[in-house]
Amino acid sequence: MTTTREYAALSALDIARLVGSGALTAVGAVTAALARIGERDPALRAFTEIWPERAVAEAARVDARIAGGARLPLAGVPLGVKAGEGPGSYQNRRLAAAGCVPVGATSVPRSGRGWQTYGYTDRGPTLNPLDPAWSPGGSSAGSAVAVAAGLVPLASGSDGAGSVRIPAAWCGVIGFKPTNGLLPARDRAGLNSPGVLARTPRDALAYLDAVGGGAPAGAAPRPAGPLTAVWSATLGYADTDPAVAAVARRTADALAGAGPVTVDEAADLALLDPAPAWTALRAGSPSPDDVRRIAANGERLTGLFERADLVLTPTTPNPPHGHEGPGDRMSVALTWAFNVSGHPALSLPAGTTPRGEPVGLQLVARPGEERLLLDLADRATRAGALPPVTTA
Repeated sequence: MTTTREYAALSALDIARLVGSGALTAVGAVTAALARIGERDPALRAFTEIWPERAVAEAARVDARIAGGARLPLAGVPLGVKAGEGPGSYQNRRLAAAGCVPVGATSVPRSGRGWQTYGYTDRGPTLNPLDPAWSPGGSSAGSAVAVAAGLVPLASGSDGAGSVRIPAAWCGVIGFKPTNGLLPARDRAGLNSPGVLARTPRDALAYLDAVGGGAPAGAAPRPAGPLTAVWSATLGYADTDPAVAAVARRTADALAGAGPVTVDEAADLALLDPAPAWTALRAGSPSPDDVRRIAANGERLTGLFERADLVLTPTTPNPPHGHEGPGDRMSVALTWAFNVSGHPALSLPAGTTPRGEPVGLQLVARPGEERLLLDLADRATRAGALPPVTTA
């Protein structure tokens, strides 16, 4: 590896294999990451802080562990850390134990301003590497931008209403939220799950292994044979842009062909809008009506997952908007239902609208079926059924 462009093309597992074999040092990988950040981040503003001295020192410790015979599944992988978490959060400590090296803090929204959509730094807003006029999504804005631009191959996030999945969709990368409770929640309501931004499903699987991604007690066994999926463009309540729905549906069909997955056209999935219940749970004051709404959606999803393995939707109902804000359409409309219900969910790049706007495809599985989501995404990627993820 001689250039930052070559570094940016490497996956997390590529770097780990090179470091583990001695073909590359962790210090070399981190030095390349810091150089790439120096080249691209002044314009993108994905990071609020860079930790060069700390990162190089930690990389040297990884090299020493490798020299001592340690087998580290993510040896030397530069890691972006979502601001507000810090390297000491549970998931980031587990990733460091697996060999990742935190290189800096990634941007999140400014307090009180557009929490769904903005990344903020003291140098200005975080810009989408696909088009600087678009919001990168949020709240894990900087993490998505850092991965999309090849600054780091992995970045931690947290997802309380879609905050990993939405920026993944709008920056053209992978965003993964495990089952609620699999990892320590980031809020008292239990809605905000740790998650990851990555460029390959295998890197997301490596994340899951590193943070302790065994299926929780009582999880349904992995289904045998072809999978059944239910497609819904609206979940029964969202105002979804037809162009966004069409792109996501095309990729759902391509995914089905690579699966093998059968898309059930007859299934009727209509949930109640989770907005009031989510807001009340977040505030810690759900009313009896909120409790009934949560229970009704839970019963509908339980019934659906008795006959289907997956729910497929667009990740967002709208394409990326500008930095002025989302307008009337809620970007979280299709994601936060699964923060309330607790199901694992994954956003994959689905392609672009006729106007060139990025679209995500959301996959949702039964509680505990994280690996089903990621294995299916990996098979579809290797089969060429999904748009390639390249650094912007």
